[in-house]
Amino acid sequence: MSSLELGAIGNSSIAALVDPKGEIVWACLPRFDSDAVFCSLLRARASDQDFGFFAVELAGFERSEQAYVANTPVLVTRLYDASGGAIEITDLAPRFRQFGRLFCPSQLVRMVRPLAGSPRVRVLLRPAADYGRSRPQRTWGSNHVRYVGAEHVVRATADCSITALLEETPFVLRAPFALLLGPDETLQGAVAEVARRFLEQTVDYWQDWVRDLSIPFEWQDEIIRAAITLKLAAHDDTGAVVAAFTTSIPESAASGRNWDYRHCWLRDAYFVANALNRLNATRTMERYLGYIINIAARDEGALQPVYSVSGRPEIEERELDSLPGYRGMGPVRVGNQAYRQVQNDVYGSAVLAATHAFFDQRLYAVGNEGLFRQLEALGERAVAVHAQPDAGLWELRGAAHVHTFSSVMCWVACDRLAKIASRLGLQERSRHWRMHADGIHAVVCARAWHAGRGSFAATFEGEALDASLLLLAELGFLRADDARFAGTVAAVERELKRGDFVFRYAAPDDFGTPANAFIVCTFWYIDALAALGRRDEARALFEATLARRNRLGLYSEHIDPASGELWGNFPQTYSMVGMINSATRLSIPWDQAF
Repeated sequence: MSSLELGAIGNSSIAALVDPKGEIVWACLPRFDSDAVFCSLLRARASDQDFGFFAVELAGFERSEQAYVANTPVLVTRLYDASGGAIEITDLAPRFRQFGRLFCPSQLVRMVRPLAGSPRVRVLLRPAADYGRSRPQRTWGSNHVRYVGAEHVVRATADCSITALLEETPFVLRAPFALLLGPDETLQGAVAEVARRFLEQTVDYWQDWVRDLSIPFEWQDEIIRAAITLKLAAHDDTGAVVAAFTTSIPESAASGRNWDYRHCWLRDAYFVANALNRLNATRTMERYLGYIINIAARDEGALQPVYSVSGRPEIEERELDSLPGYRGMGPVRVGNQAYRQVQNDVYGSAVLAATHAFFDQRLYAVGNEGLFRQLEALGERAVAVHAQPDAGLWELRGAAHVHTFSSVMCWVACDRLAKIASRLGLQERSRHWRMHADGIHAVVCARAWHAGRGSFAATFEGEALDASLLLLAELGFLRADDARFAGTVAAVERELKRGDFVFRYAAPDDFGTPANAFIVCTFWYIDALAALGRRDEARALFEATLARRNRLGLYSEHIDPASGELWGNFPQTYSMVGMINSATRLSIPWDQAF
């Protein structure tokens, strides 16, 4: 069983992770990339309970079960003791409409009630400060406790005994209680009533949101869970979509591949926007496009690979000595030095995502000539760098090459600009960008094609492969019936497929030879099989890949192909998006379902 058997709750402002026993092991407040108030996920052993977690311990605990309320991110955990006692914990972050606007505060709600017997519980609320370096000071009143850190104060308001909360004394749970943890503000109303209202209205909000989704006929539960998780990763205020909720969960055991993914990568832009479009989640997509367009306009065509949730360009990376790391496998890193890298694929990613604004008439802010002129600056950069070395899609830190995928994405930027210009009636600009697109296409075909292997290579004049080559038809660079595409897919099968999963590359990098598979690459392979007409193979592999999600339907970034254990930051947006896009392609149509 994977150690990442965690549930994700959130409200598009914050997120938290809950383990099978109902312990909140990770939560950053007041934003995805803020200090970790709960950080026990990054402790060496489960028994190392000092602070940085929120648990409701059941005396004589024997087993647990866990499930989401249907079509919501509201998580219900039931704990059972050896003598027939049982309790239920309901966790959520409020999200609903009131007073004509959306209410999604940086707040967690935890409701606990007895189910059977005379369960005896102990509430352990031990927030951390400065990523586990210190424990906040406490002050309290008749029904609240304030946790005062150096930079942030959180308030817990509860209708259980405050003494039992402060002193962590066990008590028999005879009646339900609720606890709200969030901003240092006085709660308006009785705790139980507020918690009940937040629960009911949050459930109503999410079930209404799901009702408006466009989903395939097959795999509906799986896609709904993926869609909700993608929505949770989309920061409501800025539109940014973070890659994951966590930092420093290693890509494989003791690998040192520990990165902070609580930021927004432009490389994900096309895939995220495409998934949101397929789901009919157009409001979320439009906010995300707005985030990208604002960055592109501000930086005058020079893009970096990753930005903060706010769009701030600096995300300085540092290592912490205050946390031992996931299962003791440090280092723990905050920030991500990838923002300083040169990754030339970002120009195509940004233009490709923004193309939706010109062709999707559902959007409020339809693309116009002014936006096109802004995007042209990205195209000019793409033309300038299409044959220049960079760190590539996989952010190699030790060496730079001319990466085929980066060059293909520079072609994408010019190709889509030509199509946008044509749609706007700007024929001269359309010819201009088509000329550049054709020129880049010829360069890639001449320098990246390896005749001996019968496939494209990962780098110009190179021999090694990487999984991004599976996207050549998806991006429109090659037709699916082009023999060069089939040859490239066959080469990837031979060299990068291990069991049911496809590795992103096999060659050693800065940290050695990769040990685990990057999950989204398998979905790219599934899509490539479908494009080649190998749908039966694609469906079988899709089913096998679905079976490797955790018990609550979530993926991390990487997976051990042999054991099925999940690794890497969690839950991983890229993985969930890959599942959505593959399912949409493979499902039988609704009009053929009955």
